Amino acid sequence: MPFARLGLKAELLRTVTAQNYVTPTPIQSQAIPAVLAGRDVLAGAQTGTGKTAAFALPVLQRLAADAAAGARRGRAPRALVLTPTRELAAQVGDSFVTYGAELTLSCGVIFGGVGIEPQKALLRRGVDILVATPGRLLDHADQRTVDLSAVEILVLDEADRMLDMGFIRDIRKVLRLLPRQRQNLLFSATYSDDIRRLAEDLLVDPAEIEVARRSSAAETVTQHVYRVEKEAKRDLLVHLIDEGNWYQVLVFTRTKHGANRLSEQLQRAGIEAAAIHGNKSQSARTRALAGFKDGALRVLVATDIAARGLDIDRLPHVVNYELPNVPEDYVHRIGRTGRAGESGSALSLVGRDEAGLLKDIERLLKRKVPELPMPAVVRHAPAPAATTEPAAPGGSRHRAAPRPAQGEAPAQPRKRRRSRGRGRRAAGGAT
Repeated sequence: MPFARLGLKAELLRTVTAQNYVTPTPIQSQAIPAVLAGRDVLAGAQTGTGKTAAFALPVLQRLAADAAAGARRGRAPRALVLTPTRELAAQVGDSFVTYGAELTLSCGVIFGGVGIEPQKALLRRGVDILVATPGRLLDHADQRTVDLSAVEILVLDEADRMLDMGFIRDIRKVLRLLPRQRQNLLFSATYSDDIRRLAEDLLVDPAEIEVARRSSAAETVTQHVYRVEKEAKRDLLVHLIDEGNWYQVLVFTRTKHGANRLSEQLQRAGIEAAAIHGNKSQSARTRALAGFKDGALRVLVATDIAARGLDIDRLPHVVNYELPNVPEDYVHRIGRTGRAGESGSALSLVGRDEAGLLKDIERLLKRKVPELPMPAVVRHAPAPAATTEPAAPGGSRHRAAPRPAQGEAPAQPRKRRRSRGRGRRAAGGAT
C-alpha cells in the first residue's frame, strides 16, 4: 500500500517522497489511519520500524486541518510529545520539522542539561508542537513558562523506556496539567505489563497495534556470540575492527566508567572513539554523536541511554562489549542496526560471568544465538583505566564513511584491576 492511500495531505506526501519513503512500514500503515480518525492508539513495534513517522505524519495533518492553525502562532502548544532522552527528543523534533516542511506549523524541543533561558524565549514565541523530556517540562511548568492548557494531542514515545527510567511520577504530574479532552497516543518498543496498566489509565477505547511479537529482534539483524575471557575482550574488539575494516561501530557497555575506559583504550590502539553516557555534558554528547555520524569517529561507546532513540542511517555494526542485565535491553541495543529494512550485524562478547545473562536473552528471543570461533588475536599490553574524560578525538587515520543519549541509573561501584605496566527547535538533556 503506498503512502497516498493512507489519507495524507499532498504537502506531507511530497515530504515523504523527498525522504525516499516508498511503502509505509506495518506500524505506519496501521497507525496513521487510526490517528487521522482521532482515535487513541496503543502501538507496539520493534525498534527501527518507523514509529516516529507513524505518529508525526498524522499529528501534523490533524493540526494543519484546523483552519485557524496559522492564527495560533505565538500561543500554547497544541501537541505534546514526551520522550525519555535528550537525543530522542532532538531526533523527534527534527522529524516533525522535516515532515512538516511545507506546512505552517512550528515545532520546539526542550530538555535538560542546557540553559533554560533560550527555551523560555522559544515558549514565549509559541510553538504548535512541543517535544520534551518530562523533567525539563516540569521545570518550565513550575516556573510558569509553559502553558499546556491547549494540548489537543499527547504522544508518549518510547513509553516503556520512560517507565524503566522511573519517569512514571513525572508523567502523571504532566497529565494533571493537560486538558481532560484530548487524543492520546502511546508508542512503545514493547508491550510490558506496566505499559498496559498505564494504557488502561490513559487511553479511551484505543486502537491496539502490535506489528511484531513482544520484545522480538528484527530479522534483518544477524546475531552472533564470541565466548571470550573478560581480559581478552578489548583485544578481540580491536582485532575485529581492524581486520574487518569496520568503519562505523556502536559498542555498548554496562557502566559509564567502563564506557570511558574502553573509549580511551581504543584511542590508544589507534581507533578513533568517543563515549556517550548520562554523566557527559549535552555538548559533549552532541559532538560525539555528530562525529560518529559524519565519519570523524569509527567507534561510539555507549551505555544503555543510547539503546533507544538513536537513528543512525545504515549503521552496520553493533557490539555488546558487555551484555545488559535486562534481556529486553539487548533487543533495544541491537535494534540500532538493521533499521528500515537494511541489514545489520550484532556481536556479543560474552565472558564466563555473563553466561546466565546470555541464557536470559536467548529465552526472550526463543532461540539460541549462534557462536563464532575465536580468531587468532594479537594481545596488547593493557591500557590504564581512564580517570578523566578522554580528549576530543581528532581525525582518523582509518578510512571513514558517513556515521552516525538521560536519565540512566548511576553506575554501581566496581573494583578496578591494576594496570600492568549528539521549524524551530531549542536545544536542550537530562531531566
